[in-house]
Amino acid sequence: MSHSKRAHNFNAGPAALPLEVLEQAQAEFVDFRGIGMSIMEISHRSKEYEQVHNETQALFKQLLNLPDSYKVLFLQGGATLQFSMVPMNCLKPGTTGNYVATGAWADKAMKEAKKVGAIHTAASGQASNFTKIPAPNEINLTPDAAYLHITTNETIAGSQFQQFPDTGSVPLIADMSSDMLSRPFDASQFALIYAGAQKNLGPSGVTVVLMREDMAVESPSNLPIMLKYDTYFGQNSLYNTPPVYSIYMMNLVLQWIVKNGGLAAIERKNKEKAQVIYDAIDHSGGFFEGMIDPASRSLMNITFKLHDEQLEGKFIKESEAQGFVGLKGHRSVGHMRASTYNAVPRESCKALADFMADFQRRNG
Repeated sequence: MSHSKRAHNFNAGPAALPLEVLEQAQAEFVDFRGIGMSIMEISHRSKEYEQVHNETQALFKQLLNLPDSYKVLFLQGGATLQFSMVPMNCLKPGTTGNYVATGAWADKAMKEAKKVGAIHTAASGQASNFTKIPAPNEINLTPDAAYLHITTNETIAGSQFQQFPDTGSVPLIADMSSDMLSRPFDASQFALIYAGAQKNLGPSGVTVVLMREDMAVESPSNLPIMLKYDTYFGQNSLYNTPPVYSIYMMNLVLQWIVKNGGLAAIERKNKEKAQVIYDAIDHSGGFFEGMIDPASRSLMNITFKLHDEQLEGKFIKESEAQGFVGLKGHRSVGHMRASTYNAVPRESCKALADFMADFQRRNG
């Protein structure tokens, strides 16, 4: 299949995967590395699968320069299960879970944590209607903080942390589902990072948890075995059958990132791509309007609206007819959203900017 037949995929997740990764997976689908079977047909205890499993962990460590005191775990249940597992494992009696409220996904994490123990809103973007990410100096931790939880990128609103807070001895925990591996950062600043794979890392079905070893030593003994972090630690995420195919696909995506220059090169491309669309919004004389304060804008999810909301249905309809997919905003906020994850090519972003200019010419 040629590039020209591929849709301009701006889906928010499951989202675009690199074409060459899909082609490699296709080539290996029936016969994985000459074993006469698909990787989906072999035991998760086999040496062939174990190699993929361990190599995927090593690629994460390499790309993020993770210290030896961190482990890479593969879980299921998406980031949504982590909203519960984090407080179940880390929110001990007599402590408080501290959260930064940045929008819909942070809110979901907080609602689940409340069911487990005491929580405190350490900072909130509510005053700006969640169009701004709170600055690090606006975060107020309780003296008994078990951890500080942040959502690094709000997929629905289109806002993103530009710098991370320094929490000292308080463990910093992050949901990075929609911007994991989109830019370099100091991973050792975090005690625990989790991400559903289906935005930037691979297909849905696997959740990556990067965790400092001291965070897993005392999972409460009364938790079900599959909800304890130390189960995954002790068994190298092989206590039960892991999502083999999703992990294999993630392996190919991580190799693709390494081959394309690692996180610094990926960030450069992501900035260029996002700028093309933000420029189309900002230079439209108000025909298009960005929905997030420029200092908090996401490189992954670009949200915007039309000055005349009556035109939005027409915009979506015409964009779909021209091969653009996924531009309708999340049902909770409406308007438009272009998700420009790592695998979305610059050509698609340029094509969208051109379409926007053309649409404005015809409807301005």
